Amino acid sequence: MARQYKTFAEFWPHYLREHSLPRTRALHYVGTGLVFAVAIFALVTGRFWWLLAMPLAGYFFAWLAHLTVEKNRPATFTYPGWSLLADFRMFFLWLGGRLGVELEKAGVAPPKRS
Repeated sequence: MARQYKTFAEFWPHYLREHSLPRTRALHYVGTGLVFAVAIFALVTGRFWWLLAMPLAGYFFAWLAHLTVEKNRPATFTYPGWSLLADFRMFFLWLGGRLGVELEKAGVAPPKRS
C-alpha cells in the first residue's frame, strides 16, 4: 500500500524522488513553461479560450515524461493539488538555481557524468 501524505511538506520529498531523472524534470519544465506562455498569450490577446489549453500543455509533457522516462505513475492521479503546487515549486526553484539543494535533501542523487 502506498504511503498517505498528510501535509505538503511530507509530500514534497516524495514528489522529487518521483522526478529523479533530469529528462523527466526537463519535460516538466517545458510543460510548465508552456502553461505560463499560454496564460500570457491569452491575457495579452484577449483570447481567453486559450486558457483551456493550459492543462493540456502542462500535463502532456509531464505525463509523457512519466510514461517514457521515469516509468512511474504521475503523482497527479493521487495528489492532484499538491502535485500541481509541486510542479510550480520545482519549476521556480529550477529557474532560480536552487533545486539541487532540494533534490539532495530528498535523496535524489545528482546525475552521473560520463
